[in-house]
Amino acid sequence: MRFGDLEIKLNRTNRKTVSIYIERDGSVSARIPKNISESDLNEVIKSKEYQIYKYLALWKESNASKITRDYVSGQSFLYLGRNYRLKYVEDEFKGVKLKNGYFIISKKYQPKSKDYFIVFYKSKLKEKLLPIVEKYEKQLGVKATQVKIMELQNRWGSSHIKSGNVNFHWKCVMAPIDTLHYVVAHELVHLIHPNHSQAFWNDLDKIQPNYEKHIQWLKLNGASMEL
Repeated sequence: MRFGDLEIKLNRTNRKTVSIYIERDGSVSARIPKNISESDLNEVIKSKEYQIYKYLALWKESNASKITRDYVSGQSFLYLGRNYRLKYVEDEFKGVKLKNGYFIISKKYQPKSKDYFIVFYKSKLKEKLLPIVEKYEKQLGVKATQVKIMELQNRWGSSHIKSGNVNFHWKCVMAPIDTLHYVVAHELVHLIHPNHSQAFWNDLDKIQPNYEKHIQWLKLNGASMEL
């Protein structure tokens, strides 16, 4: 829908309230009740107009850190919250190695660097993820049916209360390990509370009392977690 100079993507759900989000690409989306009238929706969005522009301004500020990476020796890449420089070497091997504080790739396979990094990140996230998921499943008394690592576009994770499936963006492994814990805890709490209700934040606070710090880290650094 169009609201002034804003284009808002609408997602109709079974929820009773309207929630508006600034996605990681800067677009605006809203989750709305299925049967809300156009006039009522306009009134709700009008009441949230200041909030929307405030969050858009914050998004623009945080995206000032966006990095355009070139696949050349010396370029830095994030892993678990730290930057490591890339080094191309004469040795012939496939994939990415993290060795002596550098990401190492064979010069022969330089054109495949991006693909190799994605494979590396997915593999490392899988390695780190499952023990963290098990930890918070026990604390919350929930059980994820499936845990998947995938491309989620503008979200760090997603969960489905009916199926019990939980998904994580492969880029999550670029964040510090404590922030990865927050992302996992956040999605598992959604298996209890599908929306960001006060009950959701209360339960999250019990297992992640510093969650606001991690939300801030992702807001400030999310733009730099690109390949």
